[in-house]
Order: sequence, then structure tokens, then C-alpha cells
Amino acid sequence: MCIVNREEAVLRELNLYPLWQRRNAVAPAQLAEVVEQKVETASNSNKSREQLISELDWPELKALVRDCTACKLRAGCTQTVFGVGDEKAGWLFVGEGPGADEDALGEPFVGQAGKLLDNMLVAIKLKRGNNVYIANIVKCRPPGNRAPEPGEIATCLPYLQRQIGLIQPKVIVALGKTAATALLGRDAALGSLRGTLHDYKGIPLLITYHPAYLLRSPMEKTKAWQDLCLAVETMKGLN
Repeated sequence: MCIVNREEAVLRELNLYPLWQRRNAVAPAQLAEVVEQKVETASNSNKSREQLISELDWPELKALVRDCTACKLRAGCTQTVFGVGDEKAGWLFVGEGPGADEDALGEPFVGQAGKLLDNMLVAIKLKRGNNVYIANIVKCRPPGNRAPEPGEIATCLPYLQRQIGLIQPKVIVALGKTAATALLGRDAALGSLRGTLHDYKGIPLLITYHPAYLLRSPMEKTKAWQDLCLAVETMKGLN
């Protein structure tokens, strides 16, 4: 008996199977080769890694992140977690890094902290994937869910910077101290950063608590709500 996978079954039900590819579409394996060639070309032209990444489009960036082994985190995780959502979103939410659930599923904020983030989005009339993009400072899960080290952040941050460049969000919300300090480029206590409008390369940057912290400290949810309200008012001022 022939077993049809779920995706094929859905496509057949919608009369969209077999699924044809455009003749000029680049297959994943070919795309990886294209990216490798760009890396080699960049090294021969004295381009920095950051410069190379800043020139990639979405498919190339995803391929590079998928195959990245630039720091020690990749050896200890199941897969990289690129990011998810509307690639032309007005809202960008940035967390610290994948946890166990995210590492298993390949999507950011899918555990209990993710459920809380979804509720936070609903509270300000937003929805995951609808004018919202969600990403992390690092793309690989740190062992034991520890905070990423400065060197790991420095290696991975150009990926997020390119995502921001491609998305061009109107407002960025940093979730937690790691995201806040990485985007600001300076270390400071979270309490001194939240409640104030910051700037990331011309984009308004708001800072609030990470949902995982709010699960441990529910009394801080009132402050997080205030931060979200400030973000909403900031967005309204841009429209």
C-alpha cells in the first residue's frame, strides 16, 4: 500500500498536486553552493563576513544560517532556529535564543514562553505571522539554556542585523536584557532601559521583559504591559 505524506495529501485535496517548480527556481542544494561561492568570492575580495551577510537575500541568508558552524553552539543543538513571521512586518520582536522546544521544532517561542508571547501580542491586537516577525539574538540553543556568551552573540548578530535590513520593521521590541544590550551595543540593567524609547539604526526600539522571566515573576507583567502600550503608541505615531 502506498503511504501519502500529509503535505502531499493536502495538496491533492486542493488539486495542487503534483507541485511544480519554476524552471529558474534554485534548489536547496544549489542554493547552498551559491552561498559557498559568494563566501569564497568575498574572502578573495577582502570582504568581511559581516559585509557578505549584509548583501544576502532571504533564501541565501536562510541557507547560510541553516549550515552555519561559525561558533561552538551549533555542535550542541539539533538545528538552527532562523526566525518566523511576515518578512515585511511592521513589528519585530527579538528574544535571546532558542530553548529546548524551539530547538526541537525549529521555530522561536513555541514553549510556555511562546504561549505567553502570543497572549502579549493578542493584548495589543497583533498575531504571530501577521505583520509580526519573531527572531532571536542567537540562532542555536545554548547548552542548558544558559545565556549566550559575548563571542557567540558577536558571531551570530550579523544574521539578525541582515534580517532587520530585509524586513525594515517600523518598531523593534527587545525581549529581555540579552536582546536589549546586543541591539543597543552596550551593557546596562534592564530596569534602566525599559520605559524609554531607544533607537536602532533609525528604527524605534522598545525594551521589555522576556516572557520566560515573566513566567517566573508574574508581578512584573504590569510593567511589561506598560512597555507594550508605549510600543503601540510609538507605532501609532509613525502611521
